[in-house]
Amino acid sequence: MRTAGLDIGSRTVKLVVIEQGETVLTRKGLTSHDPLEAARALMEGVNYDTIVATGYGRHLLKEHLDCPVISEIKAFALGAKAIYPTCRVILDIGGQDTKAISLNEAGEMSKFEMNDKCAAGTGRFLEIMAAALGYTLEEFPKAALSAGRFEKINSMCTVFAESEVISLTAKGAARPEVALGIHRAIVSRSTTLLKRIAPSGEVFFAGGVALNGCVETLIAEDLGRPVFVPPDPQMVGALGAALHALKSGGREDATP
Repeated sequence: MRTAGLDIGSRTVKLVVIEQGETVLTRKGLTSHDPLEAARALMEGVNYDTIVATGYGRHLLKEHLDCPVISEIKAFALGAKAIYPTCRVILDIGGQDTKAISLNEAGEMSKFEMNDKCAAGTGRFLEIMAAALGYTLEEFPKAALSAGRFEKINSMCTVFAESEVISLTAKGAARPEVALGIHRAIVSRSTTLLKRIAPSGEVFFAGGVALNGCVETLIAEDLGRPVFVPPDPQMVGALGAALHALKSGGREDATP
């Protein structure tokens, strides 16, 4: 059986196809102003027996393509367990939200917390802060890691934080030190969620922000616990959706 999982995130759309339990195809594209069209473009020419959607825009597919959906929490739990069977703690930082998930020994969600009220501490926040300092997203974590000290960032509101960054640099603060301060503020917000739902255990780090080496390093330092980043951390939710399609035959699951 050939099944597909589609994760429509706020910034990117991800597609995974599995056959005989093995991933045979992955695709990724920008969500853009039209998530439904972006999803259709990603699915073009792809053969599968059944598909399940998850993510920020999953209900668009349910409405327009009659596609079963599952929650992001469920999808990330399934995807993380498949990649790392002993996984008990998941941190997903995407474009617009942060999720901390605790799994039981069976790999099922036992607790979760989610920050989706604003973009603070997410991929979008990083993009804006990098631009405010004149860095590309690739340069930003490297600059932060090069700093010997950091400038404290007091606000996590995107608008106020951007103003604070501009003010610090205008006063002569070194850009790498401001960059490190921003990364530390993001990590503090994320580890607070993790400490509440899972005070111990290795962290499986997923989502686009997991590609940021500085965030990964600082999370491990802050928690004093190992952090595992899968080879393609943005595909975990799509993989989980594809696995659910295989397990359920494409039936929807309304549980978290």
